[in-house]
Amino acid sequence: MSKLRLTLACWEYDRTRALADGSVQPEGIDLNYINLHVEETFFRMLRHREFGAAEMSLSSYCVSLMREEPAFIAIPVFPSRFFRHSCIFVSAKSGIREPRDLIGKRVGVPEYQMTAPVWIRGILEHEYGVKHTSVQYCTGGEEQPGRDEKLKLNLPPEVRLRRIGPQQTLAQMIADGEIDAMHTARIPSTFLSRPGTVRRLFENYVEVERDYYRRTKIFPIMHTVVIRRDLYREHPWVAQSLAKAFAQAQRKVYENLYNTAALTTMLPWQVAHVEEARRELGEDWWAYGFAANRHVLDAFLDYHHEQGLSRRRLAPEELFAAETLEDFKI
Repeated sequence: MSKLRLTLACWEYDRTRALADGSVQPEGIDLNYINLHVEETFFRMLRHREFGAAEMSLSSYCVSLMREEPAFIAIPVFPSRFFRHSCIFVSAKSGIREPRDLIGKRVGVPEYQMTAPVWIRGILEHEYGVKHTSVQYCTGGEEQPGRDEKLKLNLPPEVRLRRIGPQQTLAQMIADGEIDAMHTARIPSTFLSRPGTVRRLFENYVEVERDYYRRTKIFPIMHTVVIRRDLYREHPWVAQSLAKAFAQAQRKVYENLYNTAALTTMLPWQVAHVEEARRELGEDWWAYGFAANRHVLDAFLDYHHEQGLSRRRLAPEELFAAETLEDFKI
């Protein structure tokens, strides 16, 4: 019996490498793994639905669920997670020293719907009292002019958004003091190329992020994996097959990272990092699956609705193929 030919677009992660090289094969699927940077994957999947399955911005996926006929269904696999306190940057000309200094300022964001800024706005609002409506958002390309929102947004009027100029970039604007701060996923190039003009709001971000996790038990989810709904309706078994394969590929990395015969990364203290991650976040520190991540998803969906990106507060169960919400037992 022939296997289903399926193209998956996903970046090159250690936790997905076994899918890319074929050492882990999803049951019943002949997988064509295309290694693309995340911005390209998201754009092509959201605008043109080019792939059978793809890594996807958690926020953009939730925005897409507000459409009359949603195009995708997700599986509870999370190839990207990131504590984002380190990704709040401020201009040296802004006078910003602490989070509440952001109130009333001009904040650059490549896209309002990006997952990283959703987490950043939620954390600033609920941890530091900086309401998401208390700043002016300036949207556009971080490094290249002309970036647009991947999906059209219908935001409430209290969210103040303006597009930057057609030749401007956020990275240059923050260094020049034309915006006061940035919420972003990528380090702006001027943080490195123009030292002293751009700095992090939280210089001690590791300490701050560790404290945040200890209090909340939240390791923020950035990306999930989606399947085109037309494909899922025709082959519903694909959801479980892919979810199982992603988990199998991830387990190989857990094992390899703690191998002391030779280092599998270029991090000199790789083994110490693994031991710290286990100590702080537990043995399964990068958990896949629904139950282990429900509290993280609940926090994110609260923020997403609160910030005007989803018309109603989505329930975590609505995000994923029903078959992936529970496992069989022997």
